[in-house]
Amino acid sequence: MVTVEYREIYYPTQRILEYSMTTTEDRISTTHVGSLPRPPELLELLKARQDGADVDEDEWEATVTDATRTVLERQADIGLDVVNNGEQSRVSFNWYVADRLSGIDGEREQEIWADLEDYPEYADETFKTDVIDLSMQPVVVDEIEYTGQEEAAAECEEFREALTTVDAEYEETFMTSASPSIVTTTHVNDYYDSYKEYLFDVADAMADEYELVAETGMTIQIDAPELLTVGQTSAFADEPIEDIKNATNLHVKALNKALENVPAEQVRLHTCWGSYEGPHHLDANLVDLLPEIYEADITGLHVEQANPRHQHEYRAFAEQPVPDGWTLMPGVVDVKTNIIDHPETIADRLERVADVVDDSTPIVAAPDCGFDTQAGIGMVDPEIAWAKLEALVEGSEIATERLH
Repeated sequence: MVTVEYREIYYPTQRILEYSMTTTEDRISTTHVGSLPRPPELLELLKARQDGADVDEDEWEATVTDATRTVLERQADIGLDVVNNGEQSRVSFNWYVADRLSGIDGEREQEIWADLEDYPEYADETFKTDVIDLSMQPVVVDEIEYTGQEEAAAECEEFREALTTVDAEYEETFMTSASPSIVTTTHVNDYYDSYKEYLFDVADAMADEYELVAETGMTIQIDAPELLTVGQTSAFADEPIEDIKNATNLHVKALNKALENVPAEQVRLHTCWGSYEGPHHLDANLVDLLPEIYEADITGLHVEQANPRHQHEYRAFAEQPVPDGWTLMPGVVDVKTNIIDHPETIADRLERVADVVDDSTPIVAAPDCGFDTQAGIGMVDPEIAWAKLEALVEGSEIATERLH
């Protein structure tokens, strides 16, 4: 239900595409949430870079180029409408910023999520791999500044070049970027006197990345799971909902500060209860936090809806209506199991969301989260992940027929 009108602009010397989003009633469009399975040879190079080993730059660039082209071709083959680069060159959706921000050095073991404290043996078995260990978090030891302009521009250019080599047309392209508060909630603070000072310094720094991506004309997806997962952290696990809402509100304010120079029409936001297969029994209720999330300066919102813990939460959009002019991107494919969602089930999930939102609210179908948010910790086998995306497209077609 989103189409894109393209026109050529030049920035700074590149031919790129600028879009404007318009709604259509002909069908439900499809997208995904950012990360897509990485090939084994790329995972090996990512591990080497994480371990501080020397990696041949020519080999690295060639491997990333091939992986990016491959994920674009597969997205086209499946028929996805709104696509990205699959985050192929990033070690994770959030910790990639350690290569783009100053003041980060070393790592320290931290508790992961409060719900997993009740099941520690399961957590140890699941969240440590050869590539990345989620219990070890980067440490902030000095003032945060954005130093990753070259890396961010190179990633955008890599994606742009890959688009020119794939014989396909897409409705829209997007790039993902970590929210200020996912940086602050997953990087240990050893420098700032207060969390608020830390948060808004990160917001000022990440603004550089948001503006750089915006200038390419692509949509920016802000990855902000912490807007819903703050209640799962040790600091807030036993706190009342009002304290959790206040924390989410502060995080949204920091995001808006970072987006001051980016058009809201160019920003979509992803939030979730964490892309991990855990108990999730401490998750906050969506209906309680939607009013805080609605304060974000965005026009596209993605929230998982296929997660078995949260499939009932489509009702939250009836109680807390989506703001006028926003596009809703419900997650209708699970990313935590290797069961391929049936297209009819996907259509059911889309239909029940459509039934509770205003008829003027565009809906774009998506999975719950990325399929490889942390390199090497994908819960879903790579080929099954692609099969799930095929089911997403088929399910969206079924839902379109039912609703139109």
